[in-house]
Amino acid sequence: MEKSKCGPLEQMPGEALALLKELGAIPAPSHKEDLRAEFCRRWLTAQGAEPVFIDDAKNVIYPYRCEEKKEIVVFMAHTDVVFPDTEPFTVRQEEDRLYAPGIGDDTANLVNLLLAARYMAKHRPETSAGILFVADSCEEGLGNLKGCRKLMETYGSRIKEVVSFDCGIPALVNAAVGSQRYKVTVRTEGGHSFGDFGRRNAIHWLCCMVRDLYETEVPTEAKTTYNVGCIEGGTTVNSIAQEAHMLYEFRSVDHGCLKRMEQNFEKLITAYRNRGLDIEVETVGIRPCGRVADDGRMDDMVKRYGRIIRSCTGEEPDLAAASTDANIPLSMGIPAVTLGTVRGKGAHTREEWIDIGSMETGMRIAFACMESLIL
Repeated sequence: MEKSKCGPLEQMPGEALALLKELGAIPAPSHKEDLRAEFCRRWLTAQGAEPVFIDDAKNVIYPYRCEEKKEIVVFMAHTDVVFPDTEPFTVRQEEDRLYAPGIGDDTANLVNLLLAARYMAKHRPETSAGILFVADSCEEGLGNLKGCRKLMETYGSRIKEVVSFDCGIPALVNAAVGSQRYKVTVRTEGGHSFGDFGRRNAIHWLCCMVRDLYETEVPTEAKTTYNVGCIEGGTTVNSIAQEAHMLYEFRSVDHGCLKRMEQNFEKLITAYRNRGLDIEVETVGIRPCGRVADDGRMDDMVKRYGRIIRSCTGEEPDLAAASTDANIPLSMGIPAVTLGTVRGKGAHTREEWIDIGSMETGMRIAFACMESLIL
């Protein structure tokens, strides 16, 4: 690998690990990332980055030379995790692994972003474009990409391209998996389990709907999936449930496939309403799918960041479609990719872990991204 413009990294893995342990313990459910956001703001400010501020979507933003340059390149990593905890997480190290909920998705990637931002703040190199370092909110689940949407709303006309640090090495996401998410609530008259036996039970009918949803034939033109991720309802064991609800989603990389899944879903809801059931459907998330039209910009971006992955890891980049912050700029025609800067397993489980040794490789990837803009 060529000599880094960003200087030696020999002492940084230990520092990165300490920062990762501290940040990884801070709870950050979507829409409630305040503690992590404030930690990132204070940490960046203490490293000499200025100005650093938190916007009204809870994005932590450090604009680097953005006042001097017309075009902006965004580097971002999200602060939220999929878990609802508001108490600190336990971060556990076992040999070469670090365990904690959300430690890889996306805390380790966020640490690499922070360290790259610190280097730029300390050394102030000239760059070919302004850089927006963003620790963004609401990437996970029902966050519905709120942070990235706000960022595009604020800076969209100036943004040249977007790089999201997410996923694992050697991922290079260049296409967006879209999704549609719904909360479906069934209501019935309910009653006493013995005295009113025979009345309709909301849980029963909701389960019937789940059964029928799982018998849906998915389009085959492009990978298309569905999932019921949560189901709740009822009062007690001796009550006929008056209300029950589920969270349901379907995903695809293709607009047409999403449309057909939407039509199938609406048809099923109508059929159950025609049985006299009180059913409420609330849209809780829409993520756009697709790719940037092939005008050369996206192809160039994929090649540039592919070379970085190849140089830093010795591996071929794993080109893939995924649902990440990059969905929003891609849907707006702005070139965007997502890079992994850590290795690990168990994302979205409480047993998630990262390979501590991979942090150094991830830092090299993050710093090489900065180097590509240094004059």
